Amino acid sequence: MPKPIVWLVVIAVGTTAYVVGAKAGHGRYTEISETAKAFWNDPAVKKARVRAQKKTQKAAKKAVKRITK
Repeated sequence: MPKPIVWLVVIAVGTTAYVVGAKAGHGRYTEISETAKAFWNDPAVKKARVRAQKKTQKAAKKAVKRITK
């Protein structure tokens, strides 16, 4: 993912979190935040993130090799 797109995603997620938190109140925001953290730290999700990162790195190396030929 190119860096500008990454920043746009980060900004979009941050904005969404802010709006949801502001509308739902701090208690609900905390509940949503804890649920998201629990999901993110789930062992199966961590494993999937690691696999995705490895595949992405492998694809990037392959692309660099093709470009530099």
